[in-house]
Amino acid sequence: MSNVLKIIEILAESPKSWEDAAAQAVVKANESIRGIKSVYIKEFEAQVDNNKIVNYRINAKVAFLLD
Repeated sequence: MSNVLKIIEILAESPKSWEDAAAQAVVKANESIRGIKSVYIKEFEAQVDNNKIVNYRINAKVAFLLD
């Protein structure tokens, strides 16, 4: 029997880092879906205020197993 995965695209942000934004994306997605297998970071963006990065943003694809 083969596995079937579904992929959703989500946006996440963090004031700490892109890595933290990715971790938060997985934590939040896990609240409503099960069986997350991978996360692919599609885009990175940073919000800047007074010449300083204040928010790290990612656009991610999350893959998970279908029941």
